[in-house]
Amino acid sequence: MTGAALDFTDNEQIGRVAGVDTSRVAIDVTNSEMLTRVGIGQLIAIRGVTQSEFLIAMADRVTRSLREELPDPADGEFGTLTVSPSDHMQAFVIGTYRTVDGEKSDTFKRGADSFPQIDRECFVIEAANLQRFMGILGAGLSENERLKLGVFVADRSAEAIASGDKFFQRHAAILGSTGSGKSWAVALILERAAKLKFPNIVVFDMHGEYRPLADKSKGGFAQRFRIAGPGDLAAPKDDALFLPYWLLNRDEMLSMVLDRSDQNAPNQASRFTRHVRELKGNTLDDSGKAKVKETFTVDSPIPYAVSDLVDRLKVDNTTKGVGAKGAAVKGEWEDKLTRFISRLEAKLDDRRYGFMFSPPPESLDYGWLARQIVKLLRADSNNGIKIIDFSEVPADVLPVVTGTLARLLYDVQFWMTADARTPITLLCDEAHLYLPVKDDADAVQRQALWSFERIAKEGRKYGFSLLVVSQRPSDVSRTILSQCNNFLALRLTNESDQNVIKRLMPDSLVGLTAMLPLLDTGEALLLGDAVLLPTRIKLDQPQVKPDSATRDFWREWGTLMPDEKLLEAAVESLRSQSRVGG
Repeated sequence: MTGAALDFTDNEQIGRVAGVDTSRVAIDVTNSEMLTRVGIGQLIAIRGVTQSEFLIAMADRVTRSLREELPDPADGEFGTLTVSPSDHMQAFVIGTYRTVDGEKSDTFKRGADSFPQIDRECFVIEAANLQRFMGILGAGLSENERLKLGVFVADRSAEAIASGDKFFQRHAAILGSTGSGKSWAVALILERAAKLKFPNIVVFDMHGEYRPLADKSKGGFAQRFRIAGPGDLAAPKDDALFLPYWLLNRDEMLSMVLDRSDQNAPNQASRFTRHVRELKGNTLDDSGKAKVKETFTVDSPIPYAVSDLVDRLKVDNTTKGVGAKGAAVKGEWEDKLTRFISRLEAKLDDRRYGFMFSPPPESLDYGWLARQIVKLLRADSNNGIKIIDFSEVPADVLPVVTGTLARLLYDVQFWMTADARTPITLLCDEAHLYLPVKDDADAVQRQALWSFERIAKEGRKYGFSLLVVSQRPSDVSRTILSQCNNFLALRLTNESDQNVIKRLMPDSLVGLTAMLPLLDTGEALLLGDAVLLPTRIKLDQPQVKPDSATRDFWREWGTLMPDEKLLEAAVESLRSQSRVGG
């Protein structure tokens, strides 16, 4: 690039600084003709303390008021009243541009080293200046750090480049209403990551919409697993994933089975805890793991047969006590575990929970867990992006399943030696389904929340990050969203969802949220540490589209007739709780 990126003439001046507070600048407009080209989000350059420096601001308010004036007397007579416009702009400062900064030229950094000075010239950044300025925003990123997301709406010839490192390492959120292009944005980011040698992203797919990304015959690049459904219990398919009950910690298991309102709940929890610990200890003895037995706890993921647990609880529930004279009396635990056993057996008999309570026999092998973890966390160009389909998981147990799997993956990363860790990102699609606001969460959901909130607070130190995706940010845990440092906000029409974004943004950027309901499909506001300039971008289209396209109701009603055979097949899938060819 030759010459400065920003080079203005006097004709491009729109006005002068009239007022300044901590983050905003009031501009008295002197070029009313130019004002008609200025809109919300327009970039403004304010002359800095030196000729080589400009403060870069973004317009968030443009006003015109009319006032009546008496003309100057002419020929000794007063004319009639005239109406003249009074134009003003308000903008917030977002960074500093320098034509020369030490040995570097054409640099931009976030934040201002000094406040704008009164009466300084203000210029609109447009045309060639805008094109050159947008071009320098991603120029400072090295080639292996660049994450291309699309183009700038303000200048579609300039690529919108984010820092891939900062986008993933500090948690991120993709938020947008249904039909705004959210799934395409996810597919685009996964597509970009798949081009790296050793990407490691685990996608929690709630509706199976990312299945095409694993279809290698159509350009897919991911590996897909399914949480096993009822149809997998007899003969599991290769892609079926089981999460055996013994992976759950004590609190997760009890949240599913224990009724806290039962007066015998403390006794039931006590016997459950004791028996599980003993059964896990027996497994360690049988496997020759004496070293592990010295330090394991009831929460350690060690296999045991749930049938043995039920048998022990039934013995407790029926064993008589011995009185002072040797006569049989009511036992210490007799009849106190009846309801607990019945609730546990109901879960064991429910085929919807087969992925948890009816895993294949080999899952009781001590080495089974390590083999599953290797399958989920290995990373290379063919297996780096892992998509886990949760669409067949019952809604009432979805939080425990997602929470258990997230906790398990995080714990493996936590206990790995620091030098051996490679970064992992967990992409949480439809996060509002299992990461609700804490005040609205039931006992089951709170267990999942605890796992994800721990990752949000501590994960960055251990190379484990979250990418939260939701169409209802107002229903997602505040703790988790507040830990996200990067936001890709697509169209949001609901006011409560917009307010969530406002609360998460610095006060100086709140004006940008006025754009949220006006964004076109595939457009987004990109904010956070990963980009120097918060801006509106047009996302690129992914090469492999997710199975989430909005259907053309009116057109299809006019051309497509429902297939009776397929309707009958869907009824059979409903009855069997298994998708044909799933």
